[in-house]
Amino acid sequence: MISIKDKVGYGFGDMASSMFWKIFGMYSLFFYTDVFGITAAAAGTMFLVARIWDSFFDLFVGIAADRTKTRWGRYRPYLLWFAIPFAVMGVITFFVPDFGSTGKLVYAYITYSLMMIVYSMINVPYASLLGVMSPNPKERNILSSYRMSFAFIGSFITFMLLQPLIDGYSGMLDGNRTQDVLVQTSTVSTSPMGWTLGVATIGVICAILFFLCFRWTRERVEPVNEDENEHVSVKQDLIHLFHNAPWWILVATGLAALLFNAVRDSVAIYYFRDYVQISYRMPVTGWDIATLYFLIAQAANLLGVIVAPSISAKYGKKKTYMIAMALTAVLSTVFYFVPNQLGWIFTMQALISLCAGYVLPLLWSMFADIVDHQEWTTGRRAAGLVFSSSSMSQKLGWALGASLGGWILAWFQYDPELAQQTMHTVFGERLMISLIPALCCVLAFIGMMFYPLSDKRVKEIAEALEAKRKQK
Repeated sequence: MISIKDKVGYGFGDMASSMFWKIFGMYSLFFYTDVFGITAAAAGTMFLVARIWDSFFDLFVGIAADRTKTRWGRYRPYLLWFAIPFAVMGVITFFVPDFGSTGKLVYAYITYSLMMIVYSMINVPYASLLGVMSPNPKERNILSSYRMSFAFIGSFITFMLLQPLIDGYSGMLDGNRTQDVLVQTSTVSTSPMGWTLGVATIGVICAILFFLCFRWTRERVEPVNEDENEHVSVKQDLIHLFHNAPWWILVATGLAALLFNAVRDSVAIYYFRDYVQISYRMPVTGWDIATLYFLIAQAANLLGVIVAPSISAKYGKKKTYMIAMALTAVLSTVFYFVPNQLGWIFTMQALISLCAGYVLPLLWSMFADIVDHQEWTTGRRAAGLVFSSSSMSQKLGWALGASLGGWILAWFQYDPELAQQTMHTVFGERLMISLIPALCCVLAFIGMMFYPLSDKRVKEIAEALEAKRKQK
């Protein structure tokens, strides 16, 4: 039986990951174009190059984690070892060096790539914990919901804190001039050191959360044939994985769902500044319109995550996933046609995010089901490798989405030097926040139609594996 301490501790891990991941997803394109000083096309290409190769690096992290043996288990030690490097690399990534254009681009490639490597070293083993904390599919579904609930709480905290931190540090460093500019604008400060110190503060919180995740969780599930599989080769593990048809389908559908988030999130700041054009900051907090938009999304996502287990228990994971993607596609299409009024925009954002919130906990829970399926069909339980593939699909989705964001902005002739973008550019930004993400949802829906593991079959496999463990 999984205790509440285990559930909360496991949730803290994704809370930490999500706090940084949202910075990369929502703010990195804006940071690189308007703060760091490289073009949208160059930033998009960098996202693709850095994350594509790092996505496949996740597989090797999973393989290494499966073969790690310590007194703390296979996967938990990585939370301890990489908590501080995770925070430090985040700060280095969001530092703006006094280099020329070429030097800055080289620095961006190196630091962003290293950040993604460190992210893999802590996030892949963390994700793999879900496959060894409990053998019960229902408990794993609950753990997955805790994970995603805390992830959205972490995202919510990031959106509440990051902009005020950046603006506050910028005001302290640059004086009243920065504060006067902020009052007149609808976007976060572009002070380089404000960004560095803001991310550093978030990084400290992340490191503490990873330490708590390490302390409060336990690994309980051992492979059925651990002794026989002691010397299974990496090549054999990969062959098993690549012959796993449900794995391929889930990776593809997960990729499409994450593309939806990546494209949509990366353009939000530009959309509000260039299309909505409402300069407003909330008293005390200093939140701008884009931050309020992000906060509404996270609150609605969290509600979707909370109700996802009960809905999937009634209708099944596959059907719930398909319904959520279909509704999200329809609502995203409608978003393009709503009037340019905050009431409409925020209402549609809440509905879209509510539907999208059902999907992520289902994805992680379904990857845990695939761990069981692979063990049942091959005799080899490689949780690290399977969950590294989920991280791989996540990074590929964000890589392609962020890259598309940069390239589409460049295609529509975005120029950070212009005080007001052209109508052609604004049209591209509107497409990126509505119709293009809707297409991604359609692809995710189609992919899930072919997923073969029903809830009944997953339960049968889990019961058979548990019976074998009891016979040992």
